[in-house]
Amino acid sequence: MANPSLKNEELYETLREKGMSKEKAARISNAEANPDMHPSEKGGKAPPYEDWTKDALYARAQEIDIAGRSTMTKPELIKALRAH
Repeated sequence: MANPSLKNEELYETLREKGMSKEKAARISNAEANPDMHPSEKGGKAPPYEDWTKDALYARAQEIDIAGRSTMTKPELIKALRAH
């Protein structure tokens, strides 16, 4: 059964076979299918997490549902976001 939220199912399946999590494989395959995103290009346009405010880090952690984020310090939020 096709998953309508996946933009590139073939790439998704390839990434899953290589051992990536479902979430990471979906993010990469969908980014690859979007002409405005360039996941193969090294480096992004966003500043490093150290330059973000704690509120911005918390909001990003909330978007991706990192558990325990409400009690984390700024360095802990950075570590959790990088580990995600």
